[in-house]
Amino acid sequence: MLVHFGTDLIDAEWDAADVCVGTFDGVHLGHQEVILTAVRRAQSAERPCVLVTFDRHPAAVLAPHKKPPAVATLEQNLSVFRSHGVPVCVVLHFDEALASVTAQRFLDEILVGRLRATEAVVGHDFAMGKGREGTAEWLSGHIQTTVVPAFQVGGRRVSSSEIRKAVSEGDVETAASLLGRPFAIQGVVVPGQKLGRQIGFPTINLARSADQVSPADGIYAALCRTPFGTFKAAVSHGVRPAVSGTKRTLEAYLLDYPGRSLYGQTVELMLHKRLREERDFPSIDDLRVQIARDVEQVAGVPMSETPA
Repeated sequence: MLVHFGTDLIDAEWDAADVCVGTFDGVHLGHQEVILTAVRRAQSAERPCVLVTFDRHPAAVLAPHKKPPAVATLEQNLSVFRSHGVPVCVVLHFDEALASVTAQRFLDEILVGRLRATEAVVGHDFAMGKGREGTAEWLSGHIQTTVVPAFQVGGRRVSSSEIRKAVSEGDVETAASLLGRPFAIQGVVVPGQKLGRQIGFPTINLARSADQVSPADGIYAALCRTPFGTFKAAVSHGVRPAVSGTKRTLEAYLLDYPGRSLYGQTVELMLHKRLREERDFPSIDDLRVQIARDVEQVAGVPMSETPA
């Protein structure tokens, strides 16, 4: 997938294109329907599909006090775009200047002028331009537009806000059903207190984006994708009261990991199931016994990197 940050360096070598525009936070099943519709229509017309998105949630500029945490990082979103066959992605820097651009100017200068758009595919709740004036209905009056209706799973409308709510409550299974894949956290492995190795369960500690929604504190069954392969993992998120922790951390014990150092490496935790809440223990021995039980439970949870 060809990725452009901004439009200044785009010199479109095509006469016409299909575009889809949106924040696409998390690229859930509803977003995927919009994207796949655009890709299919472009392919049938033998035109490129150009996906236009933003480097941050618009609320970060328009209403910082109301900005929701991200479901996924930009890198994770780009990876999903790529896996769904998007050939060109344009990432726009959302700032006050872009927020002040009218819908008509956005259409004329960016979508048509720069990207040669002749057709658009958008979601039912789409809006662009200053004051969200460029609704799907408005866009339909200016360019051929396909409006994709709301996507539902089991009678429940799929939305980024529903996914945030599920993750924050620890209901990662519901989040996965709305995303079409496990909720995942990317992070860089950094040194910790190394207490895990003292009790026989060495863990990796992750530094992660502070912008991404946090799962409820507790123990999770997960898959950990590393540069050296993917492994089942028992994941702990919380303040670790059993070892007098004061700072919320994210750490994982990788089952059957061969032992190669992961310090400084980027890994991704795909949370499949919350096993229990975080709790204190009378002694380190009691904690060790419980961790062994957690690891045994993780080993028995069926998990996959791909959607079911």
